Parts: sequence; structure tokens; C-alpha cells
Amino acid sequence: MHRVDPGHPVGGDLQAMDLLVAQGKVIYVGSGNFAGWHIAKRSQPVGRGLARLRLRARLYNLDARTVELEVLPACLDYGPGVIHWNALGGSWVGVLDKMNEGRRGAGRVRRQVDANMAKLEAEESLCADIGHSPAHVALAWLLHNPAVTAPTIGPLTIEQLDGAWLRWTSSSSLMSSTS
Repeated sequence: MHRVDPGHPVGGDLQAMDLLVAQGKVIYVGSGNFAGWHIAKRSQPVGRGLARLRLRARLYNLDARTVELEVLPACLDYGPGVIHWNALGGSWVGVLDKMNEGRRGAGRVRRQVDANMAKLEAEESLCADIGHSPAHVALAWLLHNPAVTAPTIGPLTIEQLDGAWLRWTSSSSLMSSTS
């Protein structure tokens, strides 16, 4: 379910999802843009046998953290796993080293970088100090969060996919060495 339909009761959307599960058309019921209280209401079975939310997709990375206010606590408390997207913050992670690559050199992106230069320099300096790439640190940070079930990454090359795998497999050692 992408968005809450305020014109329909909670039981109605769960009954529809329950029917899809019973028909074998879906395995798990998830949500996209629900607030914490929507998650709470839909994570508790309204009636006997109704589907419950099992996972949700949400924007979450080092720069976009508003879900920490209510969504992640609701998921931790009521059980839905979190599969987030934009793990590396789009083109922000490591942007200073790659300003002339692809769309990063475009006027709009350049203006955003200029407006956030102090923060970006501090982040990249910290990463250099601990000896890891900004992408490595960003993915390790996400994977260290107990509310995160899995990140959704968008590699463009095999090298990026291999790099994400290496970041994932070494995230525990990175986080324990920087904590």
C-alpha cells in the first residue's frame, strides 16, 4: 500500500490485502508512505486472520532522517521490517571527489553542493580520517541500525555492486571500530 486512503477504514484495506495473500498474489503486505500511527493501526490484526504489515519501504540515509522521529520507532515496536531506498543519498555520498562525473556537475546539483559545502567537507574529512569511503560509512551506518532490515541500493556497474557487497559484509567491523 503506497498511501493511506482516508476515505476507507483500516479494516477495509487490510481485508483487501488479506485476500491478495490468500490468493497467493502477494507474500507480505507492506506500506510506503505511512506515518507511525498508520503503521501501529495496521500492524495489529483488526479481525481474525487479517493481514498485518510486515515491511515498509522508506527514504532513509545519513542526510534524510525524519523517519527516526516516529516511523522507525513504530516499526521496531510493532514489528514491520524496514527496507529503505536511497541508501547512499543519491549523488551526495562522496560528491566532492566526483563533482565532474555525470549529473553531479549540472547547475542544480552544483548549487546544492555549494549550499551544503561545509557539511559535505566535514563528512568526507571524517571518512578520510577513519580510512573508509563515504559510501562505505553510509552503508555501514544504515546496516548498524536495528530498525533496518535491508537497504535498497542502485548500482550502475558490477564494481559498484561488488563494492556494496563488501561494505555490507564489513559493516559490523567498521561500526565497532568507529563507535
